[in-house]
Amino acid sequence: MNMWFLLNPPGNATIHVENVDEFKWLNSSYSPVLRQLETASMKEYYFKADHPTVSGSSNLKYRNPKYLSMLNHLRFYLPQVYPKLDKILFLDDDIVVQKDLTGLWSVDLHGKVNGAVETCGQSFHRFDKYLNFSNHHISRNFDPNACGWAYGMNMFDLKVWKKKDITGIYHKWQNMNEDRALWKLGTLPPGLITFYGLTHPLEKSWHVLGLGYNPSVHKKEIEHAAVIHYNGNMKPWLDLAMTKYRRYWTKYVKYDHHYLRSCNLS
Repeated sequence: MNMWFLLNPPGNATIHVENVDEFKWLNSSYSPVLRQLETASMKEYYFKADHPTVSGSSNLKYRNPKYLSMLNHLRFYLPQVYPKLDKILFLDDDIVVQKDLTGLWSVDLHGKVNGAVETCGQSFHRFDKYLNFSNHHISRNFDPNACGWAYGMNMFDLKVWKKKDITGIYHKWQNMNEDRALWKLGTLPPGLITFYGLTHPLEKSWHVLGLGYNPSVHKKEIEHAAVIHYNGNMKPWLDLAMTKYRRYWTKYVKYDHHYLRSCNLS
């Protein structure tokens, strides 16, 4: 990555590439999820042949290596990764930035920690679809009809984060979920829990989702969006990408670059 940015200077931006192995504070005695990821039982859970509660192709999601990667959980440690910053714009690696995002810095979060686009237009993006409300820890602390929101483009106020001890809240719930009784997969469920009541809704045109799974995203929505997100399995660089969405990504790809030629992009 360092070499990529040396050969492809990003204009006036400053790029700083970090190596997770250099985060000496990130160890299993500090991070519950790191301790859990290192256990044999966790690896067996994600890679065993069958899940009694999940059938068919859905089992494939348990074999996605991101669920066993600490990199996926670094989003809960932003003040530790960037201790001198007061505010940060978080972007996933499967997004395309189409417009200037400067305006996000002046959005008033009204004392909240997380600025995010809500995703509760459909009922399957409410809390009860991500969390186990048969568990009393969940049912007595959260509203099953509360709005979900999107990871992938988030404004985080790190001053309020530290004041509210967001990482400590995350650690508490991760410890309680050691047996995976509260939620099963990913970083969105613990994110919904950790930032509950601390998320300010952003205007939807900042972040349009679903280009990796939803064939019904409207063309006008995509073209008006500041950021588009290929969340889901149909990434634009794979054969199974949805053709009608691929061009919003491919138009930025330098296919003649010798590094990219070795990437076997579709």
